[in-house]
Amino acid sequence: MRDAAVLFLAFVVVSAGHLADAGDWPQILGPNRNGIAAADEKLARKWPRGGPPVLWERSVGSGYAGIAVVGERGILFHREGQQEIVEAFDVTTGKPLWDDASPTSFRPQVGGADGSGPLCVPTISEGTVITYGAQGLLTCHDLRSGKRLWQQSTHREYGAQEGYFGAGSSPIVVNDNVIVNVGGTRANAGIVAFDRKTGETVWSKTREPASYSAPVQVEIQGAPFVVMVSRYHCQLLDPGTGAIAFQFPFGQRGPTVNGATPVIAGDRLLVTASYGIGSVYAKFSLFGFEKLYEGLQPLATQYCTPILHDGHLYAIDGRDDLPPADLKCIELGDPPQRKSQNSQPRQGLQPDSLITKWVEQSYGYGTLLMADGLL
Repeated sequence: MRDAAVLFLAFVVVSAGHLADAGDWPQILGPNRNGIAAADEKLARKWPRGGPPVLWERSVGSGYAGIAVVGERGILFHREGQQEIVEAFDVTTGKPLWDDASPTSFRPQVGGADGSGPLCVPTISEGTVITYGAQGLLTCHDLRSGKRLWQQSTHREYGAQEGYFGAGSSPIVVNDNVIVNVGGTRANAGIVAFDRKTGETVWSKTREPASYSAPVQVEIQGAPFVVMVSRYHCQLLDPGTGAIAFQFPFGQRGPTVNGATPVIAGDRLLVTASYGIGSVYAKFSLFGFEKLYEGLQPLATQYCTPILHDGHLYAIDGRDDLPPADLKCIELGDPPQRKSQNSQPRQGLQPDSLITKWVEQSYGYGTLLMADGLL
């Protein structure tokens, strides 16, 4: 929100299996885009009266883009006046290190002026910073010096629409390709890959409008792939060529959004949305997918990405704008043998593949992170 205070406390996150130091949080939902800190991170079980001590604070502009951190360098992406600003700062002191601004005239269709700032968390990769502004301005900076390396106006280049809230699908970097759900439906540029070093377009695929869901990387048979939820589909694609291994319908027309990031559990995939869309739980491979369950219960979350831990999902079920919303623990299981591949549980029945273990009703809406066994 406008003039919100940024507080850095004694919470640090570490990457498991990625090139990142303890405390690094280089992209949306952390090093692995799953909202979970590595096992060696520890949190205090008890806080002093009044909460943890504030090390420093400062005012920032508008927007919903979270902080990205590598080492002692943080990246803030926010809006002040008619500019979107990318700013590096020292996380130990809050001291500004460099900044760069680009003009913007964005106004959201829904939410008012407080929602006029950027939504996408910066992505830090190989010494560069990738930001994606509300009007589709994709920019790459050098992390150390702040030098602007390249910039692409994706909405203008590919004729994409701004949507209800502006561009909100945080890009992902895989093998030096910056993959973005641009939403250029008429230019066959629903999903576009840009070269991280030069900004040149590597490939463009699909006529999919953009969603607000961030794509995630998965590894299949030793090779990287990307799972992306766009406006109307979920697809598995090759990050090098854009070739789609499979896709299935997810989402619907009208005043709806897909906001939660896909959850991967081995060869299982879960995607979820509100607005009468619900969840799809599927088994997948390079050769396709099999839906294990599809329905509104037990989970249909507006934008909270579920946290997966020990075979259980922790998520807030419901909507922010239409309470109540419940905090739930859902066990992932296998469905019993079905009579046919297309059979579906009747509405209202508890699916055997998604079993509700407990519910805290009317919890309120929000997002979740996990560290040291704590949500």
